[in-house]
Amino acid sequence: MLFTKTVPFKPILVEDKENQCKLGKTQSLEDNMTQRDAERRFRTVGDGTGLTQQDLFSREEVQLALRNRGMPLEGLRYPITPTGMHYLLIHFDIPFVEADTWQLQVGGLVAQSLNLTLDDLKQRPARTLAVTMECAGNGRALLSPRSISQPWMLDAIGTAEWTGTPLKGVLAEAGLSPQATEILFTGLDQGVQGEEVQYYQRSLTTNEATADDVLLVYEMNGQPLQPQHGFPLRLIVPGWYGMTHVKWLDRIEAIDQHFDGYQMEKTYRYCEGADDPGEPVDRIRVRSLMVPPGIPDFMTRCRLVQAGPVSITGRAWAGGLGITRVAVSGDGGQTWEDAALGTVVGQYAWREWSYTWNARPGRYDLCVRATDSQGNVQPVEQPWNHQGMGNNMVHRVEVVVE
Repeated sequence: MLFTKTVPFKPILVEDKENQCKLGKTQSLEDNMTQRDAERRFRTVGDGTGLTQQDLFSREEVQLALRNRGMPLEGLRYPITPTGMHYLLIHFDIPFVEADTWQLQVGGLVAQSLNLTLDDLKQRPARTLAVTMECAGNGRALLSPRSISQPWMLDAIGTAEWTGTPLKGVLAEAGLSPQATEILFTGLDQGVQGEEVQYYQRSLTTNEATADDVLLVYEMNGQPLQPQHGFPLRLIVPGWYGMTHVKWLDRIEAIDQHFDGYQMEKTYRYCEGADDPGEPVDRIRVRSLMVPPGIPDFMTRCRLVQAGPVSITGRAWAGGLGITRVAVSGDGGQTWEDAALGTVVGQYAWREWSYTWNARPGRYDLCVRATDSQGNVQPVEQPWNHQGMGNNMVHRVEVVVE
């Protein structure tokens, strides 16, 4: 079966009103496709509600979990996550891109369209930022009922040093029209979600896109982007959840109205039901995680700890906000004691913390929670939402002390 592509890129002049809202939209499949094909191409996973009460994962969810990967929590020891440990989520396939022939297209409501090679971008002013990135669905698998999707526990995180050129400068060179209200980003990765054939696309308002720290990135941790992380170019929007950082960038377009594509309106929403439009997911909520102490049981990952003073460490973050407090509980969240705050890796990166626990023989539910500079505190019990987005419940670790 052949997939049709999105509307081919072409620059839009300010007076070309008719086509402005069409840029970036995904066309339907072949016009002669049967109604039956349109109604159902693929099998349904689960009972059709998109939710499950079962504490079991389907074969399809396991397939997603094996294809994508989280950061082992012992990786919290590193201020900058080694590239091979950084979490990874790939919606569709990893595109094969030849750097020698690839070009970034910049157009839409601009004075002049641009076609930029990778070398062109590398010759522009460069910045390196440490950014903690977290998937918006991190912790989804801990909810009940839970959304049937990528079954993240708490490991969809990582902090990398990203190097690239500010998007603001590229847009300034193109010359944004005063009529432009959003910037649309299209990746080369194509697939089907919600029965819709699409390229991965997200938009930002012009104010968000022209912030000083929004980067077009070509290096991760001092090396060229690896294919799975978006080679040759990806977007980095510090402080936002991972869905915003579009990989394998193909084109950037200035448009004059809100982009209502699938990845903006159908998913990445705080909603209470399948028919609730909800509110969009955007900036990362405050969270803290600990390096699990002691040693693990192979199957349950429950920890075995020797009695006596135990040093517990971890990291806390809140998008672009500061961390003002981290507290640890040894009794499942009934009482809390402050941890010592350590080094801040960067404005958009996590902060280390440490705590000495006087461990006595028994079974414990160790918890940690953080507070950000606006007074937001991680909830002890996670408020539920239909898609399992923006979860930032306290981190709990089951511990046996002997």
